[in-house]
Amino acid sequence: MKNDMTVKRSSGNIFADIGLPNAEDHLVKAQIVATIGNLIRNQKLTQTAAAEKIGLKQPDVSRLLDGRFEGFSLERLIALLLALGTDVTIEIGPSNDNYAPVGPGHLKLEFA
Repeated sequence: MKNDMTVKRSSGNIFADIGLPNAEDHLVKAQIVATIGNLIRNQKLTQTAAAEKIGLKQPDVSRLLDGRFEGFSLERLIALLLALGTDVTIEIGPSNDNYAPVGPGHLKLEFA
């Protein structure tokens, strides 16, 4: 049986690859949620203890850790990082598109 499957290299953003609008926003939120999950694990918090610490209900923590972060704004996710004791720095600067921006800027995360 011959399989004529075409393979396409990922852009690095699965949300863009599948054609979702606001793909950069989705990717940044997913990266923040992954970081929240790592912080909860590193602090050895149960979901109940994490919920109390970050001001959510336990089912919402479960939903978040399962990757279902719809309904969570970027600001709210940043507030959760802060509640878990993480510093967050926001840097605003010119686009790196050869200093001649031709479109909108980009949203990205950099981890220290």
